[in-house]
Amino acid sequence: MGTLSALLELAHQRAADMNLPYQGALTPAEAYQIWQSAPGARLVDVRTRAEWDWVGRVPDAVEIEWLSYPGMQPNPNFVAQLRHQVDPEAVVLFMCRSGARSDAAARTAIAAGYSNCYNVLEGFEGDKDASGHRNRVGGWRHAGLPWRQG
Repeated sequence: MGTLSALLELAHQRAADMNLPYQGALTPAEAYQIWQSAPGARLVDVRTRAEWDWVGRVPDAVEIEWLSYPGMQPNPNFVAQLRHQVDPEAVVLFMCRSGARSDAAARTAIAAGYSNCYNVLEGFEGDKDASGHRNRVGGWRHAGLPWRQG
């Protein structure tokens, strides 16, 4: 892995290439390195309570549902909960199951005044493999990063 500034520059370049409105996109391993080395950085896991309980949790992550289980309705308090738990000046790394909800959360955070938002590509479980199973192709768990069973 590279230095913090090199990782952030790579993430910024990905965001430019992908035409993203937030600061960057990171692999799980890159996100973990930034989370560990950027002062005050926060990892915000936007999966559902069911996913945290049944699939697994990342120790010390901020947990704020983007969609609420079981109805999968948008969390109307997402921005308020984010403001309550995460400094708007912090480097904020958003993660979900596979990268889609966290993209939406990062877009919402930017619109709400956060200035350093990043999406964790691949998410916690990664994409489905040829058999339709997750946790075998990409993702936080597959990368061997810290997690625990809910």
